[in-house]
Amino acid sequence: MKLAIFGLTLSSSWGNGHATLWRGLIRALARGGHEVVFFERDRPYYAAHRDLTALADAQLILYEDWPAAAPLARRHTSDADAVIITSYCPDAIPASRQIFDCGTRALRVFYDLDTPVTLARRAAGEPVEYLPPEGLGEFDLVLSYTGGAALTALKQQLGARQVAALYGHVDPDADCPAQRSEAPSAALSYLGTFARDRQPALEKLFIEPARLRPQQRFVLGGSGYPEDFPWLPNIWFKQHVAPGAHAAFFGCSRLTLNITRADMAASGYCPSGRLFEAAACGTPVLSDSWPGLEQFFIPGEEILVAGSTADALAALDLPERKLIGIARAARERTLAQHTSTHRAQQLLDILGGQRPCGV
Repeated sequence: MKLAIFGLTLSSSWGNGHATLWRGLIRALARGGHEVVFFERDRPYYAAHRDLTALADAQLILYEDWPAAAPLARRHTSDADAVIITSYCPDAIPASRQIFDCGTRALRVFYDLDTPVTLARRAAGEPVEYLPPEGLGEFDLVLSYTGGAALTALKQQLGARQVAALYGHVDPDADCPAQRSEAPSAALSYLGTFARDRQPALEKLFIEPARLRPQQRFVLGGSGYPEDFPWLPNIWFKQHVAPGAHAAFFGCSRLTLNITRADMAASGYCPSGRLFEAAACGTPVLSDSWPGLEQFFIPGEEILVAGSTADALAALDLPERKLIGIARAARERTLAQHTSTHRAQQLLDILGGQRPCGV
């Protein structure tokens, strides 16, 4: 099968969660003998922080603007089996128009990796620059990173005809337990870009525990943190942690924190890729609560859940054997159900069950 993908970025993991997911999925598809061509507009922000320039198992096409990309896009979409356009793709609308207007035998697919954000912006009357004005009704299939009620909303609010969830995942070849010669030096770590809507939970589950435990070390990694962030002497900061360094980052602490964006937490059924990465790396996870979490990990057995500072402190006080058991169970669950290979097969099964109606 040949897939032509028009996305936000594959080349840079800086400040976004799309790139790492696509890298794992593309590697898994390539191992199965499938061909992938990924179109990415060469934007200065990502070019300045590029940590991948080529994939041995796929073709990455960096282009300056849509007029420059259109002829090559037309060639690759003409013989593709599926064309996938994603949320936050800067040229989602012209790419959509091309496959709608020019005719193609390929399945026309929209993959929303940000469904709760898309729906919230649309409901608020805000422009959504990656959505066709008429909605999603012309696509054969709409995939969503978010399941649950969001799938119904995509039909009712955006006119999607066929919908399916394609959740986050991890490439266990890229994320696995790091070799270390000494015990973790931090009590708690957190990896994530700065977001205002995550700040209240971060204050409650990370900053306040650090304030109350001044003798313990806390480690925070991510981009975009402002100067007025409430830093404490025992919070160590890493501005950007590249994918290849995730295992070492997670391995530096006894426990790592997951905080979900507000729209995604409200929607539920939207697991962060960080959950699966940390689990694959053998680090126990402390997460905020959201609907559907138990579909991916069993609270108390495979993941710890906190709703307050007291919950976070209680997790920090758990004995080592308990944390090791949770980490082991989460890793086993992840390797059994949540790898990029599993998601690639799910994608192929979903696509195989669809019939294009654009020709």
